[in-house]
Amino acid sequence: MKKVVSILMIDDHPSQIEGYKVILHYNKSGFEIDTTAIFNSHRAYDVITNDKYSSSFDVCFLDRSLPIYAEKNIKSGEDLAVLLKKHMPKTKIVMLTSHSEAFVLYHIVKKLEPAGLLVKCDFTAEELLIAFDKIMKGETYHSETVKESMRDLLSKEEYLDAYNRQIIMLLSQGIKTKNIPEHLNLSQSTVEKRKVQIKNYFCIEKGTDEDIVKEAKRMGFI
Repeated sequence: MKKVVSILMIDDHPSQIEGYKVILHYNKSGFEIDTTAIFNSHRAYDVITNDKYSSSFDVCFLDRSLPIYAEKNIKSGEDLAVLLKKHMPKTKIVMLTSHSEAFVLYHIVKKLEPAGLLVKCDFTAEELLIAFDKIMKGETYHSETVKESMRDLLSKEEYLDAYNRQIIMLLSQGIKTKNIPEHLNLSQSTVEKRKVQIKNYFCIEKGTDEDIVKEAKRMGFI
């Protein structure tokens, strides 16, 4: 008798979910796949936080980019992943994202530690099956873009720590230096000192915030 693997799929694109369902039915371990599809953050929140579903799913395929559910402060799939880890601790989380920026991928791995992280434009049907097989065996799977980003940023972690990465991301969003302390638990003087570190790392002597952002983009960090 085939083992049934119960999968929760959260994505606001029904066609993507249908594609994943078809592919996973060809899994190499011969599992029978039972899927539950959710297409918005509101419904996902209700299911994840409902105790009756706490042990219902073996795996959750979760899209990072989901419409906001403002009432519960759900801004993305990352917020849902945090809830999943709290309410469904035994469910393996596989994050799927269209973002290939190194900072975004690094942040997901460090903050959420998902069982799998795949960049949508980066994997084929065959790779999805390989990822699923490894994850079901208790291994962690990162697609190639994720691996490259992790290798690159881990070698630079001393210079581009969490605060420095957040400063660069805020600058890229058009946030002025004087307003960064409103977003981070840092003083204005500390922000200025960290910007000097960032400029030194990027070899920018007298550059502006725009130069920092430009160099970060050139290096594929944002």
